[in-house]
Amino acid sequence: MADAAKEPAPPLVWTKDRRTPRRQAPSVDQIVRTALAIADAEGLSAVSMRRVASELRSGTASLYRYVASRDELLDLMINEVHRAEEPPALTGEWRTDLGNVARQVRAGLLRHPWLGTELTGRPALGAHSLRHHEVALTAAAALTPDITLATRVVHTVLAYVHGATTHELAESRTQQRTGLTKEQWRASVGPYMRKVIEGGGYPQLARRVIEAEDTGPDELFEFGLRCVLDGVGALAD
Repeated sequence: MADAAKEPAPPLVWTKDRRTPRRQAPSVDQIVRTALAIADAEGLSAVSMRRVASELRSGTASLYRYVASRDELLDLMINEVHRAEEPPALTGEWRTDLGNVARQVRAGLLRHPWLGTELTGRPALGAHSLRHHEVALTAAAALTPDITLATRVVHTVLAYVHGATTHELAESRTQQRTGLTKEQWRASVGPYMRKVIEGGGYPQLARRVIEAEDTGPDELFEFGLRCVLDGVGALAD
């Protein structure tokens, strides 16, 4: 174990010189875009070097000349997602700017359902990913000059966004798995819920079912975001 711990880590994809593909070989951009299309359509588990090579009608070995591993490919995919999304313009008003950052992150996670689990681990270090993080930190810096507090604010806002979008995506996956829309599911459990409510054991749940207004995902997200921003604003004050 001690010897393994001393082994140098493999070089980061961002520090490598890129080979120029041979005339008929797919470029790195083609490889990354193809992997993105597979992940968006079928999930990240469907992405493999062999599958990408098959889609490009290329040999798997030829891809490894330009992208060393699936992990390296994943880093490039995340950076490509961030390249395609221009960070929101900063106004200098922290609440507006952090709100816009949060909305853009949510939109990206909904467009790329596989992305959330990858961004909640180690930070993405590609140039385009770093640019987005710089914008988020700059937005928080308008709230506080304390970089530690600004970092915690960004982390808190993004943690909320990831949690909220995970809930949204779970509903989509449930619909795909069951074949039932939210309205059809409610109709199917209606008779059971009526018996539960009539039993009188859950008065607040009964009020929620009977009296509460339905809240759409956009409205619910904005409510939660407002609560988070109110909280970090009060803490900074």
